[in-house]
Amino acid sequence: MSKKILSLLVLIHFSFVALAQLKEGEGKVGVQGGKIWYRVIGKGKGIPILMLHGGPGGTSRSFYQFESIGKDRPIVLFDQLGSGRSDYHTDTSLLKVPLFVEQVKALVSSLQLQSFYLHGHSWGTALALEYYLKYPKGVKAIIFNSPYFSTKLWKKDADILIKTLPDSIQYAIAVGEKTGDFNSAAYINANTVYAKNFGVRNSRLTSDLDTIMAAGNGFIYNYMWGPTEFTATGTLIHYNRIKSLSKIQVPALFITGEYDEARPQTVRYFSRLVKKSQFGIIEGAGHGTMHDNKEKNIQLIKDFIASVEQIKK
Repeated sequence: MSKKILSLLVLIHFSFVALAQLKEGEGKVGVQGGKIWYRVIGKGKGIPILMLHGGPGGTSRSFYQFESIGKDRPIVLFDQLGSGRSDYHTDTSLLKVPLFVEQVKALVSSLQLQSFYLHGHSWGTALALEYYLKYPKGVKAIIFNSPYFSTKLWKKDADILIKTLPDSIQYAIAVGEKTGDFNSAAYINANTVYAKNFGVRNSRLTSDLDTIMAAGNGFIYNYMWGPTEFTATGTLIHYNRIKSLSKIQVPALFITGEYDEARPQTVRYFSRLVKKSQFGIIEGAGHGTMHDNKEKNIQLIKDFIASVEQIKK
């Protein structure tokens, strides 16, 4: 038997072992500062998808909408430390991007994921990029759903979107940002209007899997990002990883909603910076693509993976 064939057999063996060990269920993994909660959904035999939620300080609950993908391959979701069903904290020393990356690494190691797709939504796309840049091994492809890679560009897009809203809403936002009063009734109302237009445009979908109250962590969101999606005041205010997109060597899918905060024009630009990339728009959707047009969101993911696996053959 040639060395090349033997190496291939060893690779197949370890991939099979990794998949065989990935069983449906929940668990916790220790990381610096506490434990993170995770859940594996689906008994499909395909290469699993590891999903990274938005925020910072959000939860993985919206990923329950992708449950049907589990028929083809397991999906792995988890709550980042401090939010959801993971250990709660307000320790600012833990709110550093590299530590979030290590949370992902701890989960990958604990589940012995030898080969997987990486999926991020919103802030989770920045985390997916950061993880890939440090730990590319095993990542077969990346799905950037409603991506965020630059606070400056995110704010620029938000300003463009705000200009499409009524004058009274624009004025309330301008006053709030000038005075720093983010608790006024006018500013809070403006945030509600913005979210309805560019966040989740329809009703948030529910899932039978979502059986335990698991709230996000507003402290983390405010500390790292700010009071609203369109006002950044936190530690990520100078975050910019756009130039690093050119370092991606695996296939990538860039998804955006038709009315997304991550504007289609910007996401298409991101896509063009990656050699092996695809781009898709979800009609009628805002930032909450899996709520506004669940079927199209799932289909884009499945079609992308099918194209990647066809290329590999």
